[in-house]
Amino acid sequence: TSPHAFIANEVDFEAVERVRTAWGDRFRAEEGFGLTYLPFVARAAVEALRDFPLLNASVVDESLLVHAEVNLGIAVDLSHEGLIVPVIHRAEEVTLRGVARRIRDLAERARGRQLNADDIAGGTFSITNDGPFGTYFTVPIINQPQVAILATDGIARRPVVVTQPDGSESIAVHSTGILGVSWDHRAVDGAYVSLF
Repeated sequence: TSPHAFIANEVDFEAVERVRTAWGDRFRAEEGFGLTYLPFVARAAVEALRDFPLLNASVVDESLLVHAEVNLGIAVDLSHEGLIVPVIHRAEEVTLRGVARRIRDLAERARGRQLNADDIAGGTFSITNDGPFGTYFTVPIINQPQVAILATDGIARRPVVVTQPDGSESIAVHSTGILGVSWDHRAVDGAYVSLF
């Protein structure tokens, strides 16, 4: 249906790891589940879509319809029987904690076959999260009629070059992973996606 293109970047998640370490126990005690990387990626994507709205769009009758609201689809594996993409509606209004709650709720209800039609309708941008499976590099298929989908892969401790406050460089061990975007080349070009 659309000419797929793909761009990936290696991302340093060390700041996120520090937050997860500092707040993880409290978050688990208050919420009843762990604070993963996915809510951070989802919130960052929603924020980035404010600056790059052409990725929060759909192709309709050969025209690009840019959506005012971010209805964030989160792909959920149904025990290796396929995927379903429930939606966090108006994700731009949801806090990090709220995103974590909604992802958890939608995934549990999806796996329990308890979603309703509204839960899977109206998505404007999607994320697929293969990271828990330890993937290194995923090229996802666009969830039509959307124009882009973000893939999150496994995050692991790796050596990286870091710049010190004095401008010198050193090697440190940080949590890093690959984020990739498949997009419809009819909607935008690679420079736009790279900046996103």
